[in-house]
Amino acid sequence: MRGNLRRLALPLAALVVLVVAGTAGGASKAGTLVFAGTADPTYMDPALASDGETFRATEQIFEGLVKLKPGTTKIVAGLATKWKLSGAGKVWTFDLRKGVKFHDGTAWNAAAACANFNRWYNWTGPFQDPSATFYYQATYGGFKKNEVANLSPPLFRSCATRGSHRIVVRLNRASGVFFPSLVIQSFAMQSPTAMRKYGADQGTLQGGAFRATGSYPFQHPTGTGPFKFSSWTVGEKVELVKYKGYWGQKAKLDKIIIRPISDNQARFQALKTGEINAFDLAPPQDLGGLTGDSRLKVIKRPAFNVAYVTIHQGPGSPMNELKVRQAVAYGLNRPAVVRNFYYGTGRVAHEFQPPSLFGYSNKVPKYAYNPAKAKELLNSSNCKVPCKVDFWYPTNVTRPYMPDPKRNFEAFAASLEASGFNVVAHSAPWRPTYVPKVNEGSAGDLNLIGWTGDYGDPDNFLGTFFRNFNPQFGASNKAIENILNRALNEPNFPKRVKLYQQANILIMKYLPGVPYAHATPALGAEKRITKLIATPVGGVWFQFAGFGGQ
Repeated sequence: MRGNLRRLALPLAALVVLVVAGTAGGASKAGTLVFAGTADPTYMDPALASDGETFRATEQIFEGLVKLKPGTTKIVAGLATKWKLSGAGKVWTFDLRKGVKFHDGTAWNAAAACANFNRWYNWTGPFQDPSATFYYQATYGGFKKNEVANLSPPLFRSCATRGSHRIVVRLNRASGVFFPSLVIQSFAMQSPTAMRKYGADQGTLQGGAFRATGSYPFQHPTGTGPFKFSSWTVGEKVELVKYKGYWGQKAKLDKIIIRPISDNQARFQALKTGEINAFDLAPPQDLGGLTGDSRLKVIKRPAFNVAYVTIHQGPGSPMNELKVRQAVAYGLNRPAVVRNFYYGTGRVAHEFQPPSLFGYSNKVPKYAYNPAKAKELLNSSNCKVPCKVDFWYPTNVTRPYMPDPKRNFEAFAASLEASGFNVVAHSAPWRPTYVPKVNEGSAGDLNLIGWTGDYGDPDNFLGTFFRNFNPQFGASNKAIENILNRALNEPNFPKRVKLYQQANILIMKYLPGVPYAHATPALGAEKRITKLIATPVGGVWFQFAGFGGQ
């Protein structure tokens, strides 16, 4: 997802035309680093986004109460310096950092912190659609007044100030994910003044998807981070400039230009020709070309993701029958896809969480590629051979967990056809169509998607997918939900580990989807760039980066 999937709602480029000075290319100015991602951000308001392309830009602008130590999943102080849990796990007290200002010159203080919590809690109308506020709903459940079906009672209860630099956040129930989830960009702190002035809470639903209509998420995002927003030209670039009033270590770079280049080879060529200085999601097959060039280098990030095939259940779907879902699992030639299209940067996935996280189990059911077994299962089910399935895949995108979606799809479609399925292919552009369709459960019987973790806890994977009803999968399993809810609030760590191991076993027996790869994505960069940090959760830290000699 974040990536979600990272689920996301996307702006229409036609709705936003921003005029900026300068050119989109050219990596010549010493104080400017030109970086290529694969697509535009969703919005420059991270509370309304859930995708890595957005967060790569916004995490330079916005900071949360806590953050991850660069390059790790360890939580360290951010805009809060101390925190304490009390009240049977339902009361969090945060001491806030003093002497910090937002980029618009307004003060970071307790009132600003509570204004952000209250903004999320009080969203109504279009903002309650999951395409608008995925991370809030995944972590906090519902709102002050729920207006959308399937929303649970809210986790959040209140935020109160205690002087100018202390807040008390009260929850309606104890939660093991409230605190670690604060590192997610969706919960970063934004200037209440700028949000009010530029319509941050203006939005509508168009064609079933959320669209922001105020100017804040396009022209005025305002945080406290080491870089501040300069401009966004949709389809061309986002420009960020050094924030000279930053409270911490000042950035070495004067400016960052983040360009969207969707084609893998085009990003690689842009680096080789000097048009850009670095890029994300280096094609696995091109890593040798990077390491073989004396001017270039590879920056690897740890595998902290999962690619999977969604199996969508619902009224009249053949996937409602376990035998058909098992036939899908046996019919997907996962080892061949990982071997042929990940070029040594991936491993076959057997669970929905990476092996590096606690709770991983070595006792889950394994589904080796077995066309004969798949056909046997289909012929004993209500969907005889050839069993017709609609299979969706995204276009115009590369994801950390899925470097080449089209080729993955083609290989999987062929192996399913050999296993007794009649595959009907469907595709849609990642933006603005594919991910919203996956989120709402309208992307066929099967679809390709994935997720990059946000923090080091199994709930960020398993809980995000299966702790509550998820329209993406079209069904829920009470036994899985119950065990994940128990694991969420279990204070005894060894017991929590066992609960997640049990959950992984139950999930792979129930088969709401089939995980197929854990990938090790990489950045390509000029060798002269120093201290450009690729994080396990899919981000890039530019704060410490510079050019050799800086």
